[in-house]
Amino acid sequence: MNGQAVSLRKFHFNVNSCGSMLAMALVVVFALTLLTTHAMQAQTFSVLHNFTGGTEGEYPYAGVTVASPGTLYGTTSGGNGTVYKLTPHASSFIFSPLYEFTGGSDGTYPYGGVVIGPNGALYGTTLEGGAENAGIVFELRPPATFCRSITCYWNESLVYTFTGNLDGRYPYYENLTFDQAGNIYGTTYEGGMYESGVAFELTPSGGGYTESILHSFGLGPDGANPISGVVLDTAGNVYGNTQYGGTERYGTVYQLMPSNGGWMENVLVNFDVTNGENPVGNLIIDSSGNLYGTTPSGGQNGGGVVYKLAPSDGGFTYSVLYPFSSCGSRGGLAVDAAGDLFGVCYYGGAHQDGWIFEPTNCSQGCVANDLHDFSGSDGANPYGGPVLDAHGNLYGTTVVGGTANAGVVWEIAGVGSLRR
Repeated sequence: MNGQAVSLRKFHFNVNSCGSMLAMALVVVFALTLLTTHAMQAQTFSVLHNFTGGTEGEYPYAGVTVASPGTLYGTTSGGNGTVYKLTPHASSFIFSPLYEFTGGSDGTYPYGGVVIGPNGALYGTTLEGGAENAGIVFELRPPATFCRSITCYWNESLVYTFTGNLDGRYPYYENLTFDQAGNIYGTTYEGGMYESGVAFELTPSGGGYTESILHSFGLGPDGANPISGVVLDTAGNVYGNTQYGGTERYGTVYQLMPSNGGWMENVLVNFDVTNGENPVGNLIIDSSGNLYGTTPSGGQNGGGVVYKLAPSDGGFTYSVLYPFSSCGSRGGLAVDAAGDLFGVCYYGGAHQDGWIFEPTNCSQGCVANDLHDFSGSDGANPYGGPVLDAHGNLYGTTVVGGTANAGVVWEIAGVGSLRR
């Protein structure tokens, strides 16, 4: 059970008393009823939106971002790609397209999600497009004047256009990250000094942004091709993973530390098949500084792993929390207020269309609790990682499936702990 589970108190009865025996039976029935009711509520799955293509988009590889008071934002990659919004209304959600990419200088193929900047605008990346067709970082704002139309498109500004050279090329499956000063952090899959990608920082400057390279990947065993974004700890260190490279060429987890006006890289994990291989999804970090992630393959059962990196004696200790036999997790994880983790499997499950999992009992060696098996009509092949809102509702997407086989946005209500 998760952090909202009903707690069973201990009762003492006189076994020689029939009344006490009856009372005990009633207490047990009542408690089991509460537990069963909670479990049913905690796993209420619903499809919030079926994508149909056209102006609303199709094939959402990225997950969603939750904004107060429960509005969801996301992207689709079909065609040239779109950005959309789902607004809660009564007991449902209203879908609104916010932007359609044209495939030119404004970008194309937003495989990553969007994040909300300190100014309330949406920020994201596109894999290609821009002046050099090497991808962009964009900002979206609502219209300056009140919009009375049913569909109200937002205005795009280019934050940065990659040249495809030393500054990087092809930002991929990532959510950008902001620090408290408003600097933006991310990665590109290719480009850089060694053509194996970069970790970058965009600093506000003169009404725009200036890029600086934190690290160019591909020199020796430092990792290659960072396909997802980065996370920051409270000390300003940057963490991420690479899909390839490292001593065994199955990818790495890396740390970038500020050092003498520059940045120093530490490789925290070299994946080697037995402990997972070729990580794709974003890392997450909890309040204790623990890092969590997944790999789509490798591990003792071959289907990928859920892993943890715990701070230890100035470094990190790596452990596999759960090895899958059928999962292929491409997305990252979500963590609730009680420390419970949630993730998605790209394939596997009862119908081989993917499933949603919660690792439980991790102090004893995790068990992967199956929260939902996709069947095609309710979505198939979830790629981007899930996300939780303050009420413990879990949200995510599937790439395909649904009524038009163009993907869905889904919710499992009340499965996580409340955020206080």
